Order: sequence, then structure tokens, then C-alpha cells
Amino acid sequence: MSNQPNILIIDDEPQICKLLQIALTSNQYKVIESNTAQDGIVKAANYLPDLILLDLGLPDKNGQDVLIELRTWYHHPIIILSVQKDEENIVKALDNGATDYLVKPFRTGELLARIRSALRNSSQENKEPIINYNTLQIDLVNRIVRKENEILKLTTTEYALLVLLIKNEGKVLTHQYLLKEIWGNTFVNETQYLRVFIAQLRKKIENNPNTPNYIITESGVGYRFIGN
Repeated sequence: MSNQPNILIIDDEPQICKLLQIALTSNQYKVIESNTAQDGIVKAANYLPDLILLDLGLPDKNGQDVLIELRTWYHHPIIILSVQKDEENIVKALDNGATDYLVKPFRTGELLARIRSALRNSSQENKEPIINYNTLQIDLVNRIVRKENEILKLTTTEYALLVLLIKNEGKVLTHQYLLKEIWGNTFVNETQYLRVFIAQLRKKIENNPNTPNYIITESGVGYRFIGN
């Protein structure tokens, strides 16, 4: 990734595009704009941007279909910007491969934070074997988790769940994705099962499980690991 990451905006709303252009260029990002799905796909292929901001309400094609098409070959972050705020559309986009999802209107500061997180995670595919988050330390080689230098006793499932969240730091992982990855296809609807394990994990790694700093709940959608 270059010193000035390229960001492709695929959105047909002139005001949103202007806002994004100003916010991104003032924060040292190079911006490519597209107002249609077809042109956006072409520009994604030609420029291979470091990140794509994708609107779901495009004039020539459904944004979910664009997302699915992009994910057949584009492996960098895609953040959805949409007025659609119902859980069904959010979950569908995340399951279709979106890195993150922001509902319009959004705060510029929050968008920039999500972009930084997505780019940081994308550039650190090969993470160091020991990861430190304040008082929490994860040794991926020896499969040891420490909090304030004390070794935590995690079950095999708790450890697998924690590592999956950490490897997707900053990204919302849906209930169905987590259940499928950890327990298999037969558990994809057992959301209560997942809540129990998240609660157990929080009790062990969080200072206050009731107000977690690391494992954040995205209501009705899933969970997000925040390292900073």
C-alpha cells in the first residue's frame, strides 16, 4: 500500500461524493469517483484501490449484487455507505463480504476511523506472533493469552473465538459467520449459544464485562473486536 492509499467511491449522490472528496483528500487519501455500478466495477479493476466505499442504492444495479461481484476477485476492504439501516440489509451485506457498514447520514470522524481500521487490518495480514492490547497479550504461536501478565485459562472454543475476532480486528463479524467458523454449518442459527461463549470470554479478558472495551456488540448483527 502506498503512502497515500487510493479510495474508490461508488455513489450516485453528488452531495455525499463532495463531502467524501473533501474529507478524504484532507486526510491524505487519493480519491477515485464513480456514479454507477458498472463504471465502479471497471474503475475497481483498472485502479485496484486500497479500499472501496460502496453505496447500495445505485441507479443501474443493486449494491448487494455489486458487492458479490467485486468479492469474486477484489480482496481489499469494502465499506458500505447506505440509507438502509434495517438489520436484514446490514447482515446481508456483511455476509456478502462487506468489511464494514455505515448508515447515512454518518459522522465524518467515525467514517475516517473505520477506514483507518480497515486499512490497518488489511495491511497486517501476517500479524506478529505476539499481539499486545494494553494489559491483554495473545501469543499465537504458543496459544497463550495473558492479562496483566497472568495466564488466562481459556477453553479451546473460547481461544478459537478470540483469535477469529482478533484476526478480523475492527470488522463486524455476523452471528452466522462466527457460528459457522467456530462450530460448523449445523450451528448457524444458535445465536444464544454464541452469546453464552461471548459472555464467558468477556468475563476473562475484559476489566468490566458489562461495559466491554474489546468485544463490542453490534445489536442484531454480530460482534466487533476493538484493539485500541
